[in-house]
Amino acid sequence: MDPIAWLQVALVCAMGAVSPGPSLAVVLRNTMAGGKRQGVLTGVGHGIGILIYAGLVVTGLAVALAAFPAVEAAIGYAGIGLLIWLGLSFIGVRRPATGNGRQASSPTEPGRPRGGFAAGFLIAFLNPKIAAFFMAVFAPFIRLDANATEKAILAVTAGVIDAGWYSLVALALSGTGLIHVLRRHASRVDRAIGALLLVLAALLLYRML
Repeated sequence: MDPIAWLQVALVCAMGAVSPGPSLAVVLRNTMAGGKRQGVLTGVGHGIGILIYAGLVVTGLAVALAAFPAVEAAIGYAGIGLLIWLGLSFIGVRRPATGNGRQASSPTEPGRPRGGFAAGFLIAFLNPKIAAFFMAVFAPFIRLDANATEKAILAVTAGVIDAGWYSLVALALSGTGLIHVLRRHASRVDRAIGALLLVLAALLLYRML
């Protein structure tokens, strides 16, 4: 791939990564709740979700989604469900307790490092709009005779930039006094982030309907 073309792709991917949205909200909350490690794992999980999506797009997923709108709709509703689940969790709506009096655990529970990774991955992967984004980004740069190496470069570029940005956010936040301020007001921050996620879910649902 031409270096100038790659630089253009990298720049657009970076602009997409730094735009605020539910992903940034989840990274901030997980960093506040679990510290540097959990925040970075959330960023890495999100980056892997982006890498998989980008890889699927360059191998034809966008064509499949266009041919089968029901698949895109199913993924979209799953993503809205995840936003609602996270929003209610952050606001303070708890899951039913287990028999021993403890809350039932979940692979996306924000309080666990692996939960941070899963939450980051799912926020990215359950968003079919990312397919449309990468189709627009990659379309001018994918040649009809492009080989597997060129396609892999595009996908890895998108994933690494995304994971790098959100990991940098987590590292920068955990390395300053701001994290202590946020923790002192953890309940208010959680409710604010939860409300934001619910609003985003409502907007996405409105657009789909």
